[in-house]
Amino acid sequence: MAELSSNPYTVLGLDRGASAATIKQAYFTLVRTHPPEREPETFKRIRAAYERLRDPQARLETDMLLPLHWTPPARQRRAPTLDLTLHAEDVLEAAAALTDLARTDWHAYHHKVKL
Repeated sequence: MAELSSNPYTVLGLDRGASAATIKQAYFTLVRTHPPEREPETFKRIRAAYERLRDPQARLETDMLLPLHWTPPARQRRAPTLDLTLHAEDVLEAAAALTDLARTDWHAYHHKVKL
């Protein structure tokens, strides 16, 4: 089995939602472009990627091992107006301000140990 650090979807030039027929078509297209006689190393990478995506069980395992690219939603700042209603963003912002979770200056609490 090929190393798990390479993304088989990237090797085949596909996205994660590709169907089995699309995966097979991309594989044969790449094999025609990079035949094993001329480019054996490239062919090995293409073949390994196809083997990981061909079988539904192996594809499911591969999908679970690949990281998802998650981008946090953009935070929208409201214009500073006199708004006396309670918003969830305000509660979360106040809770974050009152915690030490984002604190990085803990050196004041560490003292040299004397034995």
